Amino acid sequence: MQRFILSRIFQGFLTVWVVVSVVFILGRTTGDPVELMLALEATEQQRVEVRKSLGLDRPLIVQYGIYMARLARLDLGESIISKIPIRPLLADRLVKSLQLAGFSMLVTLVFAFPLGVVAAVRRGSRVDMVARLIAVLGQSLPHFWVGLILMEIFAVRLRWLPVGGAESLKSYVLPGFTMGWFITAGIMRLLRSSMLEVLNSDYVLFAKVKGVPPSGVVWKHALRNALLPVVTFSGMYFALLIGGAVVIETVFAWPGIGRLAYLAVVDRDFTVIQGVVVVIALIVALVNLIVDIVYYWIDPRIRMTKA
Repeated sequence: MQRFILSRIFQGFLTVWVVVSVVFILGRTTGDPVELMLALEATEQQRVEVRKSLGLDRPLIVQYGIYMARLARLDLGESIISKIPIRPLLADRLVKSLQLAGFSMLVTLVFAFPLGVVAAVRRGSRVDMVARLIAVLGQSLPHFWVGLILMEIFAVRLRWLPVGGAESLKSYVLPGFTMGWFITAGIMRLLRSSMLEVLNSDYVLFAKVKGVPPSGVVWKHALRNALLPVVTFSGMYFALLIGGAVVIETVFAWPGIGRLAYLAVVDRDFTVIQGVVVVIALIVALVNLIVDIVYYWIDPRIRMTKA
């Protein structure tokens, strides 16, 4: 087990290092950050001074070494625009994004798991038809469109919920449901198909022959094995909720890391963009590590292979 976890941690750090290095190199070789920061009418002297103040006048390998040394000390530098240290800035925004992502996953668990299981057990019933309809709509309707429709109905017309921001618990409902909409559909559809496959397997039929109650067959024998692909899917999408929340957080003016990334791109604040990429890469690596450990615990075939 320890060897398995250590190998996954090493792979995670290697992935983060590659991502950070690629972003660093692309940020300095595909264009001059100073040209993006300054106005067109800036003089050459101003460009030279800004480039020197940011350390961009040094060789690329020296810049890379300085950046990685700072990164090892968890120093992400400061914002070029606001002059605020990036680490506390990202920490505040990350907390908000994690809270919203957690709320979205809670919505997903409440709706996707019961519907997916019941739709598989009662295949062809009205519940199954409703579940499949929700799955199709959830995966075909764009996030921003669903968010705008919900905002128009529940915030503008009915005035039940706030339009945007993160002022109260009600503020989580619209962006949380919008973010969870697509994942709910995906997990429900995946769980239904996985359950159908497992319910027709030999060991489930054998459990029925032994006289195991129907609820025991479904929840004890079938669901645990059907969860294998769902766990991978859930972990992957939780990471994407953090990194891919730019649209939702922008639509609902949510003060999270996605909106911070959007504003950094608009303001051409490339140091903040680098910091956002580092944090998202770390989150994706951490979530993948957790998924691998859970997968290892659920599926005994992996333990046998490693042994």
